[in-house]
Amino acid sequence: MDAVMEAERELGNKPVDVSAKKIGYDIESYDPAAKGHRFIEVKGRADGAQSVMITRQEIITSLHEPQKFILALVEVSNGSASTPRYVWGALDEHEPNFEQDAIQYNLKRLLERAEAPI
Repeated sequence: MDAVMEAERELGNKPVDVSAKKIGYDIESYDPAAKGHRFIEVKGRADGAQSVMITRQEIITSLHEPQKFILALVEVSNGSASTPRYVWGALDEHEPNFEQDAIQYNLKRLLERAEAPI
């Protein structure tokens, strides 16, 4: 979370931690240049991890707000966070079934779509 908050501040944005609200993302970051908010879900993964779990609510949020949604992936090694990588937009093509609480995604494939914070 700290690495993403710092990356957002470096971009000139104003991030706020909203993770306790459980609303489908962890950080709401105001972008003064675009005059709008970015909804950022943060996933920290141990170096070498192969997958990441995305909750049903996070997927739904990405589908409903694809222009604003960012999945921030942060690899952690020896207690230190790497520079976040951002995956923009919808994470899937449709809402998960009600029986699915979360979906496991291939981390390597997500990182192939990811880019430096902008």
